[in-house]
Amino acid sequence: MNPAESPISRVVVLDQHLPEALPVQRVEVRRITIEPHTALGAHVHNGPVFGNIVSGKAVYQQAADGDVQVLHPGDVFYEPAVDRISRFDTEDEGVMFLAYFPLTAGQDATLDLI
Repeated sequence: MNPAESPISRVVVLDQHLPEALPVQRVEVRRITIEPHTALGAHVHNGPVFGNIVSGKAVYQQAADGDVQVLHPGDVFYEPAVDRISRFDTEDEGVMFLAYFPLTAGQDATLDLI
């Protein structure tokens, strides 16, 4: 079969380099649902987080002075370890997303509100 005729399409939607090597032992995947009109508030994670919006939408902002994005189904995002995430809020509709947490030996994923 000619590659141009393949029934499979592979598109890179995120190729995120980490600031340092991470000895990943496991990856925890969570399905997270946030109800409409929820402001999570500023927070940090103890490790990097990768996400994929499944349904709904979220207002996303990394740094307090960073660009505000509205994430829709199919959009992906990256939250660096220990960097402040200013917003991950919902408005008139909630959001459901898959979050991927690469974890080192003995590490549990955490979210701390700041």
